[in-house]
Amino acid sequence: MRRNLVLEDGTVFAGTGFGSEKERDGEVVFNTGMTGYQEILSDPSYCGQIVTLTYPLIGNYGVNRQDFESISPAVHGLIVHEACSLPSHYQSLGTLDELLKEKNIPGLKGIDTRKLTRLIRKHGTLKGKLVAGDADITAVVEELKSSPSRTDQVKTVSTQTPYHLPNTGKRVVVVDYGAKSGILRELSRRNCDVIVVPHNTTASEILLLNPDGILLSNGPGDPKDVPEALPMIKTILEETIPLFGICLGHQLFALAHGANTEKLKFGHRGSNHPVKDLATGKITMTAQNHGYTVRTESLADTELELTHVAVNDGTAEGLGHKTKPAFSVQYHPEASPGPMDANPLFEKFMNMMETAKEKGNKLCLNA
Repeated sequence: MRRNLVLEDGTVFAGTGFGSEKERDGEVVFNTGMTGYQEILSDPSYCGQIVTLTYPLIGNYGVNRQDFESISPAVHGLIVHEACSLPSHYQSLGTLDELLKEKNIPGLKGIDTRKLTRLIRKHGTLKGKLVAGDADITAVVEELKSSPSRTDQVKTVSTQTPYHLPNTGKRVVVVDYGAKSGILRELSRRNCDVIVVPHNTTASEILLLNPDGILLSNGPGDPKDVPEALPMIKTILEETIPLFGICLGHQLFALAHGANTEKLKFGHRGSNHPVKDLATGKITMTAQNHGYTVRTESLADTELELTHVAVNDGTAEGLGHKTKPAFSVQYHPEASPGPMDANPLFEKFMNMMETAKEKGNKLCLNA
């Protein structure tokens, strides 16, 4: 089955189709991770995107039960150089091709993924479409040029109704902008009583749940497309409830304080991004997946301070509130996939909630 990737600038990559036969368009991005294709495919932050994997052989360990980050993948397509048809792993339950067919995701293999990656690095992310080999290229290019950019990704992937993951520890309300299951897993490992709420939940609705802490999750798209989050975040901070933002949650945390965000040329997507802690000088290897960043200079007149920066390009990777128990990071401490170097940030959040609780108990005793 011949299949083409057509880009909005008229570039065509001809290869072989696998997975679903459906034609899909989306923003074409690349991920530099050597492993973790199952987590990447099921990460809600890739909603509406066509993902190119730069590692040349994908699918060699098959698909298993454990590595899904969501039940219903929102990615629009997958591009690889070579797709393994005979995986070998004791946990494997099927092939990558079978997974893409089941989830109705089109794939493209047999193209020069290094050439495509270099093109994106040079020109920035481009809109593209996976089409049949005999499709009218001129018509596809015109369609891509005239199509508006999506603004509904968070609404698409967020839970529509609250749900509860009961436990006996601290109650954490996770605001779901496209939360990976890895985040929920890390909280559950720490015995947190987790309540996941939709992206447009108000501060008053969250406060009725009597949380010990709030976690703003990762998610897709432009943070400025989620303006309803900002008043909620401001109110939560006024209540001095510990808050932890991850990825999109980090960007929303910044916007709520009057900082600004901007789109990166081609984003950070992979499992090998070094980040520097400005307080200690320590370098942490991190997993990342984002196309937008907080503008460092916009923090000047806010109550936030820069805590971490990307070693590769100097962009903002972490923020802390100067007076409130709140912080955020641009990268993924839950990894999935990726290094676990940043996992202790969940302990920081746990300690922050414990300290806030102790202060509250003291105030009650002195009242």
